[in-house]
Amino acid sequence: MTVIPSGRTWTSGLPPYVARSGVRLVEVGDIAVGTCVPAYFRLDRAQSWRRLLAEPPRMVVLDLGEHRDPGYRPVIAGLAAAGSEVLARVDTDFGLRPVADVRADLRRAHAWYGLRGAFLDQVAAGAGRLDHYRRLVDGASGTVVLNPGVYPDPGYAALADVLVTFEGPLAAYRAIREPSWARALARSRFCHLIHGVAERARAVTLRKAARLAGTVHLSDNPGWAELPAYYGRPIAGGRTS
Repeated sequence: MTVIPSGRTWTSGLPPYVARSGVRLVEVGDIAVGTCVPAYFRLDRAQSWRRLLAEPPRMVVLDLGEHRDPGYRPVIAGLAAAGSEVLARVDTDFGLRPVADVRADLRRAHAWYGLRGAFLDQVAAGAGRLDHYRRLVDGASGTVVLNPGVYPDPGYAALADVLVTFEGPLAAYRAIREPSWARALARSRFCHLIHGVAERARAVTLRKAARLAGTVHLSDNPGWAELPAYYGRPIAGGRTS
């Protein structure tokens, strides 16, 4: 096991910033970042899943819903075989959902699909909800990603393997400012998810994101219901590999 700077103990044998063989890295200049794809498209979008498997990202987030769907089993198996880490998205409603309900969703993802990693979404950012999230992650056996979508109180860094410190449109990303506490941590501890990025803006946006986060996803769509049209294509001023 490897102890990572958050104070959590990494149990999968692989810290989040070490790329598995075969997973997709994006390079711009001498900077390489992993990708974390919120794959919130429907199971019948076969072309999107094929494209994702052809360029497997470092992490894939699945929104599995409340009802068991056997169609996810081959998708998860294919992604895992390709080297991606698959995480179950669970909504925390900014700290308002009871701990028992969130844990029940996580247990269901493990029982139905074998997933241990958690992408806890709509996470609160203020210090007042730290105890709530501490209870949520206590005893977690897999990767924990917390997504407040902004830079939260620094106490959240001790609760997660990876913090999503930006999720939103490119227009808002242009104004992002990194707090001093984040600069003291490795960029591998952070993930940025940016949508509304036209292909002509990819390279410059990725250069900025790579200075702030070790895992990034850009999309030309307004959200995550589809893979971006340019997913897997070579990047101007860099490349994908």
